[in-house]
Amino acid sequence: MPERKKVYVIQELPGTKAGAPKINILSAREYGDFHFLLPEFSLIIFSPGPLVFKLRKLLKDYTEEDYLLLTGDPAIIGIACSIVSEYTNGKFNLLKWDRQERMYYPLKINLHEKGEVNVD
Repeated sequence: MPERKKVYVIQELPGTKAGAPKINILSAREYGDFHFLLPEFSLIIFSPGPLVFKLRKLLKDYTEEDYLLLTGDPAIIGIACSIVSEYTNGKFNLLKWDRQERMYYPLKINLHEKGEVNVD
């Protein structure tokens, strides 16, 4: 049986520690098994080095087939995206929440896309 894809949830959801998460991400499970990377209250304050090291270790098995579910501190989200793009030569998947449809949809990112660039 092939291994299921993974959904790397960058941070535990707000309210997790209290036992009542404020966001329901269960619909994202159709894209793979959840792997939570960091606790709910993780922050980058003055020294990002230890957190970068920890994320590198936690994301070392990320493949182009897996997904990032972007939760938590925007600085940590940026670092996680940067790390996986290093591991996958700029190609990775995100799950984006659509408020109107109330569902996640996948985005395939290719940082080395050679399409036309329109800057207005």
